[in-house]
Amino acid sequence: MKIKNTEIKVVMGDITGLKVDAIVNAANNKLVMGGGVAGAIKRKGGKIIEEEAVGLGPIKVGEAQATKAGSLPSKYVIHAATMGMDFKTDEVKIRDAARNTLQLAEKLKINSIAFPALGCGVGGFPLLASAKIMAQEALKHLREEKSSLKEIIFCLYDKEAYGVFNKGIIGYLEYVTNKLQAGPFTTVDAIIEINEGIVIIKRSNPPFGWALPGGFVDYGESLEEAIKREAKEETGLDVTELKQFHTYSEPNRDPRFHTVGTVFIARAKGKPQAGDDAASLKVIKSGELLKLDYAFDHKKIIQDYIHYKQGKSPF
Repeated sequence: MKIKNTEIKVVMGDITGLKVDAIVNAANNKLVMGGGVAGAIKRKGGKIIEEEAVGLGPIKVGEAQATKAGSLPSKYVIHAATMGMDFKTDEVKIRDAARNTLQLAEKLKINSIAFPALGCGVGGFPLLASAKIMAQEALKHLREEKSSLKEIIFCLYDKEAYGVFNKGIIGYLEYVTNKLQAGPFTTVDAIIEINEGIVIIKRSNPPFGWALPGGFVDYGESLEEAIKREAKEETGLDVTELKQFHTYSEPNRDPRFHTVGTVFIARAKGKPQAGDDAASLKVIKSGELLKLDYAFDHKKIIQDYIHYKQGKSPF
């Protein structure tokens, strides 16, 4: 598929054999090249790649650094630090590494780049989550930058990983660009009051963390219809007594894209049960709400809600 002037592809094969301007190495922050993709790059391109890389390190986790590509058919290897020497990674590290890699590609004025599945080898990060994070960063980069990139390739070594990434990259980007259109994207969230507490969900997709039930408004839906649908999908509840609380529009409130979100206060009928996009669900009393880690700007929303319930003006 194409985003502006850039072709997005998912292929199955050996990333070290691709004839592109740059291939990406999912690196540690010391840029020492051990096993996995890094080991394959060193074996086929030569130790000179590692020697140059180590000379440029260490770098911060989430940053990227470029070296020559030795005897590989590419011009550069971009080493994206998805982890430290503890070999642990997470959503933020992968997101930062993908973003900084794309920014470095622009500085190098290259036309084509190939990514592996960042964080999914030694780091053990889920394939689909990695694919969606990289898809989000590629989309954001291409929409916000005047890019020199004509081709972004995601290269997977086996059939299973290819299938996951094809869904997580191409399927996801087609949904966002064709169904959600250009944005800013309209979202809704619900503060569902139950038994002196409110319902929160733990997200199963990036961005991870606890969140208020909610999601994107589909074409042809009102805000009220959208929040009723999202609440039902994520919590199993039928929301009632909807009342608009506030609209949040700060451009960076969502790490994926610019969203404008309207928050509702509601009551509900039924028994809360985690559903679509929800790994788990809780009903939390107000005194415990601010102790959790939230996705998006939902901690601020909850703080505003608590002030409102205390009779203070939150805005």
